[in-house]
Amino acid sequence: MRFRITLAAMPVLACGLFAAAGPALAQSGAYAQDMLNDKFNISVGGFIVGTDVKGELNGRATGGQQEVDFGKDFGLDNDATRVRLDGLWRITPRHRLRFMYFDTQNDGARTLDRTINWGDYTFNVGARVTAETRIRIAELAYEYAFSRQPAYEIAGTIGVHYLDTQVKLTGAASITDGNGVVTSAGAVTRENSVPAPLPVIGLRGNWAVAPKFLVDAHAQFFWAEVQGYEGTITDARLAGTWMFARNFGVGLGYNYFGVDVDVDKSSFNGTLKVGYSGLQLFVAGSC
Repeated sequence: MRFRITLAAMPVLACGLFAAAGPALAQSGAYAQDMLNDKFNISVGGFIVGTDVKGELNGRATGGQQEVDFGKDFGLDNDATRVRLDGLWRITPRHRLRFMYFDTQNDGARTLDRTINWGDYTFNVGARVTAETRIRIAELAYEYAFSRQPAYEIAGTIGVHYLDTQVKLTGAASITDGNGVVTSAGAVTRENSVPAPLPVIGLRGNWAVAPKFLVDAHAQFFWAEVQGYEGTITDARLAGTWMFARNFGVGLGYNYFGVDVDVDKSSFNGTLKVGYSGLQLFVAGSC
């Protein structure tokens, strides 16, 4: 919990620095400051990131429901390909739309050392089970820059994260039917998906700390109960971009994202905890 609070506080601390240092940094012709006024900003890159997927699927499995830690229980591969795309359309100097897309996929296999109940399926000790998870996140947000200076801007943001999480288990299992009868099966596959629209509100700050270097910090949070979903979402990011040319740059950032949600849907009925955190390397363009 201390880690989340520290990350979420970064934009607030940065905003205080913006207000204090802005006049001294007001330099004309700087690439970083130009980026604060350009109509379009875009960045794309990959993550050196760890993911965390935990869930509890309600069902009739003998022994009741239990939380499954997909990383710990199945040794999911953390070296999978990950990509993130960010885009900004500055409609006017103070009004803008922002888009983000993130995609990560993991898989792993393990001979179980404990019984795992997942919905109506029971995967017993000694079974060889393969697990696959995929997390896709898209965000569309509106931002209003309530404070703008040549070297910095501070904006409030409101938007929606669309989270699509897929989990799949494959292996020998027993199945409990509606009458409580348990039957053994050979290799079976149990696949569930959780498409969840989750609103967010937050704060974002951009600061041209040097003629060619821009710092971007944001924090978003929300608790929601909507259309069969109830839970929290936290998203915090701190990044620096070096604009080595008027329209192009490279950057390094750190991002934490976490969702803890109770779901009551036909495709998934239970609890899901999804998170990722790590370093992001990216290229940026601005015009």
